[in-house]
Amino acid sequence: MKTSPILGVLLALILIVPAALLAGERGPVTNLPMPRFVSLKATKANIRRGPSLTHRIDWVFQRRDMPLQITAEHGHWRRVRDRDGVGGWVHYSLLSGARTVLVERDMLPLAMRPEPDTPALAHLELGVIAELDDCLPDWCRISAGGYRGWARKTDLWGVAPEELRD
Repeated sequence: MKTSPILGVLLALILIVPAALLAGERGPVTNLPMPRFVSLKATKANIRRGPSLTHRIDWVFQRRDMPLQITAEHGHWRRVRDRDGVGGWVHYSLLSGARTVLVERDMLPLAMRPEPDTPALAHLELGVIAELDDCLPDWCRISAGGYRGWARKTDLWGVAPEELRD
């Protein structure tokens, strides 16, 4: 039985796309993993509808060090989103590879060790931005307000659930 060329292409795409997703996507410009987390370098960043200065500004992010997730690349532009899913295109020069996380639990205990029932060094308020250090399967070491300790990964936005760092 003969198949049409279009059907052959569709079948190839069906087989290739899932394999690409399993292998992990890479950015076409940077060849870095996609999606990935970064932080906002600037104190103010225009978030545009498309990847150029001619596109309309939809949002203005005004929180330096805010963690963002890059979901696409095009030339010098990166499509980003915040923890609420809000985003658009931003020039790469306004982003930093320095990793930060957003505290998603009010009065988050900052533990001495990455273990349950460990004494808390401090408690962080909901919405605090912290620097990201090491990450184990369930815990990450973070720094904020002069304190450094461990927090459960599930209480942070800006780090992937499977991400490990040392």
